[in-house]
Formats: sequence, structure tokens, C-alpha cells
Amino acid sequence: GAQAIAEAAKQGNADISVIGVPKTIDNDLGFVEKTFGFETSVQISTDIISSAYSEAKGAENGIGIVKLMGRDSGFITATASLANSVVDFCLIPEIPFQIDGTGNICEAIQKRLAEKNHAVIVVAEGAGQDLFHNNQKKLDASGNILKDDIGELLKQGLIKHFDSQKIPISIKYLDPSYHIRSVAANASDSVFCYLLAEYAVHAGMSGKTNLVIGYWNNFFTHVPIQLATRERRIVELDSALWRGVVSATQQNQKA
Repeated sequence: GAQAIAEAAKQGNADISVIGVPKTIDNDLGFVEKTFGFETSVQISTDIISSAYSEAKGAENGIGIVKLMGRDSGFITATASLANSVVDFCLIPEIPFQIDGTGNICEAIQKRLAEKNHAVIVVAEGAGQDLFHNNQKKLDASGNILKDDIGELLKQGLIKHFDSQKIPISIKYLDPSYHIRSVAANASDSVFCYLLAEYAVHAGMSGKTNLVIGYWNNFFTHVPIQLATRERRIVELDSALWRGVVSATQQNQKA
């Protein structure tokens, strides 16, 4: 939308600068290392994961499922999981998994319950969407694909699996997305947003347009909107972040 406004202004010879400040907390913009709101969302997510852990640990064969934001990239889910050592399974859009069939997630959770008597699963909202292949895709008013509820599908799959094994379980499913979105920014994000705004004003006053203020290697940068939106940034599976998650959770590398 901002790019269209900038291009229309240029065609009309209007002396207008259009400078964007990235609003997505998913941290998935290309050539932008960190977006405003990401740190706050991770911080609040870790508190909720701790609550899910307390619920799971307080019941025999307790399972806590926490669904976090992340339509197509799992940065919030992966980072929050790494920040909280109680997570047993971290499921992100970048890695497919199975609820039924060979090597499915239910079997892995059953093994973890046998070892610990409880398990905590953190899943990104966009994870496992291929499991809904029989469902018709729906679009919102902006043309974005609406994601199906992977947390509820996972919950029902676990109930079905453990019923077939005649193993009693206690499941608590937490979907705190709106709570996380509505909290005030923490101190770090507040400072970061101020600096983004300051650099946006400087860019506009200098006559630049059709760009967003990015952040890369401790520098604030000017990223053309077309470049920032050309390709979605995702969690690299050979990155220190994901390797850390796999090490901390001791889950299978592929799921």
C-alpha cells in the first residue's frame, strides 16, 4: 500500500515522501534484522509458556499447548522456546510434521511423557497448514490466506492418539495471540520504535521515498519497500537460533 502511494506521488510530481516503519512483530521482513514489537512479544510469550508448564506439570500426563504468532515464519515461536527451557517441542512453519502416520508428533510426545510425565508444546499459528489440505482456503479482506487453527487440530489429534492407547492425559490449550498483541511495549521496544521514527523523519526530510527503515548489524538502514517485501524472511534451519532450539528441547531435528 505504501509503495503504491509513493509511486502515485511520483507520477503526479507531488513533493511527498513515503517512509515506512515496519509494524510486523513476526520479524519476517527481508533485509530487516529486527522489527518493532518482536522483543515484547517474545517476552510476554515466555511468561505464558511458563504458565502452560505449571499446568502440565501439575497433572499426570499433563500436556500444555501454546499457539503463538507467526503466519509463515517461526521467529517468535523459536525465540520464545529458546528463552524458556521448559519447552519440549517447538513447531514452526518452516518444518512440516505429521500428527498421524510414521514418526508422528503424537508418538514423540508419548515418549516424552514416559520420561517426564508432562510435556509443553509451542506451535506457530502457521505451522502444519498442509495438514488441512481438505479444507477450502479462505482469504481476508486484504487477500491474505486465513490460517486454520493448528493448535486445536493438534489437541484433537493428541486426544485421539492417547485414547487409542488407553493412556489418560490432561491437555490445556492456550491461544494468547490477542493478549500478546495488546500489551504495552517493553523498554527496549519503546526505545527502538522512537529511533525508527526519528530515522523515518530524517529520511523523509532529506527527500527520500518508497522505503522502510530497517535495522541490520546494529545500524539503521534504508530498505526499498520492493526489496523488503520481495521475499519473506524465515528461520534458517542451520542457524544458531534453530540449532539452539533443537539442543534445548532435544526434539528431533526435523520436527
